[in-house]
Amino acid sequence: MAFNLKTAFTAFAVLLFLIGCTPRSYVVLMDNKDGTVGKLAVTSAKGEVLLDKSQFGINLDGSASQPYAIDADRINKDFREAIAAQPPLPVSFMLYYKAGGITLTPESHALIPAILESARNRPAPDVSVIGHTDTMGDSDANQRLGLQRAQSVAEIIKRAGLQVHDLTITSHGEKNLLVPTPDNTDEPRNRRVEITVR
Repeated sequence: MAFNLKTAFTAFAVLLFLIGCTPRSYVVLMDNKDGTVGKLAVTSAKGEVLLDKSQFGINLDGSASQPYAIDADRINKDFREAIAAQPPLPVSFMLYYKAGGITLTPESHALIPAILESARNRPAPDVSVIGHTDTMGDSDANQRLGLQRAQSVAEIIKRAGLQVHDLTITSHGEKNLLVPTPDNTDEPRNRRVEITVR
């Protein structure tokens, strides 16, 4: 019987084909790492069923018309290998800068060890570093300053001896403001570098 899965929101769903006296395929909706629960629509020839509660599942052959609760022991037994194979989720960090240069605020400098540790805990990390500025000064100069900020963070990563699979360095300058402001506005929260470790 043909079926297709449509996700309405981010959700962790697992598909398993069980082998036994009566083979059954089912899908179960699990919590996201942050504790939220998404939604999953499962469509078969018998119609569509919406899963929107954690640890509720549905048979894929249409033999159950309503989602049913699946206990933690069964989930662990059936999906242990699939859960263990999940890659770690991306982790994001925000570093803030003093006005007009590439000097980190003391609070942001204190985050560097956590960024490095996050990358070290991945077998082949991909790191994205995006520099930003506030709207003070010239747009072209801010584009360059954003790039200098991103490059300074990339240098910290390289000096730490991290072996990264991919290191992407870009600048958004004064575009993509965290806090929308008019031109020539000194806004500390816009002077930042966004780092994502995957």
